[in-house]
Amino acid sequence: MTTSSREKTMPEITISMAEGRTDEQKAGMMRDITQALVKNLGVDADAVVIQINEAPLRHKMKGGKTFVERAAAAKK
Repeated sequence: MTTSSREKTMPEITISMAEGRTDEQKAGMMRDITQALVKNLGVDADAVVIQINEAPLRHKMKGGKTFVERAAAAKK
């Protein structure tokens, strides 16, 4: 694969998750994902774009309860 064709296959990854992880945790995760794409897709690390979209726990819901409500119920 030539460099120009590798750029055309640039993977862009979007991660949606609840807020609360440290910058170090997020950076480590993004590095690991980048290396997985390099290994498995054969792309250059410089071609990989990763974006994290974080949501406050009160803005995420599972099973009809926000994550804040779920955490409060788990403490009872």
